[in-house]
Amino acid sequence: MIFARRPRGDTIVRRRRRTPPGSMYVLPDVFSPQLFNSRDVYVYLPPSYGRGDFRFPVIYMQDGQNLFDPAWSFAGSWRVDLAMTAAARLGFEAIVVGLANTGSSRLDEYGPFFEPELGAGGVADLYLDFVLETVKPQIDDQFRTLPQREQTGIAGSSMGGLVSLWAYFRAPHAFGFAAALSPALWFGQRGIFDFVAQAPDAPGRLYLDMGTREGGHTLLDARRMHDVLRAKGYADGDSLRYVEEEGARHTETAWRRRFKKAVPFLLSA
Repeated sequence: MIFARRPRGDTIVRRRRRTPPGSMYVLPDVFSPQLFNSRDVYVYLPPSYGRGDFRFPVIYMQDGQNLFDPAWSFAGSWRVDLAMTAAARLGFEAIVVGLANTGSSRLDEYGPFFEPELGAGGVADLYLDFVLETVKPQIDDQFRTLPQREQTGIAGSSMGGLVSLWAYFRAPHAFGFAAALSPALWFGQRGIFDFVAQAPDAPGRLYLDMGTREGGHTLLDARRMHDVLRAKGYADGDSLRYVEEEGARHTETAWRRRFKKAVPFLLSA
């Protein structure tokens, strides 16, 4: 591990040498005045970032510990760096910002609605404020981003997928695309369905998926959300991509495989 400063500013960050093209920065212990806690924020810069003054789209992702280095992961790594390298070969590059979860408060922060059976959730508004009011301004200031909504996306899996889908409709001024991989649509007594159905139109691109071995009710929920999104005017193959992976379970390995295929769609606007 070597140490370097961010492109601007005084806070020290850790920069890790990588085998795949691109660079990885860690912004340690970023404090949230909204949630009164701190977490590491991981920033992946695409292969061409250091070869000019181009600006790049940004994808904000949940469960940042599981996105890049397997040594950081608590449940397996997505190897998002490899997915972005593959996308770069197709002409799609982006900065990826992975926000670590804080463990015990994960369900609260990623839950837009309270889930009585678990006694958790309902704090997603504050989490979204943290992303948009604390993290995004810092990222836009420190790195060469395209800050407009059309170039800003949000993504995650399971509870991270739920909060990403919710955030897209909760903050249509901020996000132009979103990916919800195996989203926990059941959480909060399935309140996400009415929320999305009643939300104002938000033009952009949405990716939704589910494995066929994640549970019957879970798969039915994904199909129901697909129908809700189509009823709102999102068109399959254009502004919407829905994927059911045969035999896939609720695992980081499955999300790693599907996210790699989703990236070009998300960035092709």
